[in-house]
Amino acid sequence: MKLVYSILITAAMLVRLSAFAQDATEEPTGPDNRPAKPAFESGLLFDQQTSNVQQKNALEFVIQHRFGSVEYGLKKDLYGLWGSSNIRIGLNYTILKNLMVGWGATKIKKAQDFQLKYNIVEQTRSNSIPVTLTLYTDMQIDCALPKDDTLAVGTNFKFSNRFSYFTELIISRRFNNHLSMQLAPSFTHYNWYKVDTVNIKSADAYWLPFSTTDVSAWEHDKIGISYAVRYKISPQTSFMFGVDWPLKIKGIAEYKEFINPPKPNFTIGAEISTSTHAFHIFFGTSQSILPQETMMNNQNDFFNKQFLLGLNITRLWNF
Repeated sequence: MKLVYSILITAAMLVRLSAFAQDATEEPTGPDNRPAKPAFESGLLFDQQTSNVQQKNALEFVIQHRFGSVEYGLKKDLYGLWGSSNIRIGLNYTILKNLMVGWGATKIKKAQDFQLKYNIVEQTRSNSIPVTLTLYTDMQIDCALPKDDTLAVGTNFKFSNRFSYFTELIISRRFNNHLSMQLAPSFTHYNWYKVDTVNIKSADAYWLPFSTTDVSAWEHDKIGISYAVRYKISPQTSFMFGVDWPLKIKGIAEYKEFINPPKPNFTIGAEISTSTHAFHIFFGTSQSILPQETMMNNQNDFFNKQFLLGLNITRLWNF
């Protein structure tokens, strides 16, 4: 009988220990305030930046290519494949949690750019924080300005005149496993953007938009807003749409009338991604790649067949 009692007491103790161990390993039953999965697979959405910042010590290699406009047709320009093109090669590195720095070189303007992206707050899985807020800024150095050409740059040209800046606040949300959106107000500034002589055709000043005829009317500052949406149809494939919209705000304008104001940049296409790669193929309006160039310079009209084929490729390494 004592043996039976001993077995029952031992079994009861084992059941209690097992229950205690299970309680100790269970996750808290409160709200899950861990960061939600990123709203986008890549730090790029065609011509736009996204709120995605890779994990610490991640290195990202970026190739961005833009062909010419399709408006000249098949025989003349093979829908832009034979015409003018633009390309940018860049490197991005996440030096701290939620903080990325980057460098790039672009064909047009022989530009060198330096960028920074920081996630201020991140959307949580419990939606206690419903959106991700990201600060992005970029500085471009125009290395192609002919400093010895006084007609083009004037007589008081300085090295700092080559600088332009772009800053935006990206507000993004991942609604579910398929749908993500973002909205980004932005500010663009060029230290120098005016030729003193008017009515110079852009053929004589290649860094200006091709349709510009009165270059004295171009501004130094521009406020804009960008919108992007992604719909994921499979673990690797998404359809995406974006628009960059320069705003006409006379309060910061230097001229009474807007002459040749920049036009919106519409983009639509697809993304194919893996854990280390992202590939974008799309049609967009702007041949420029850096955001300040798109906001200040784009003269192509999407609805007049003035759009072009674009390709982005990113490769990620984690250290």
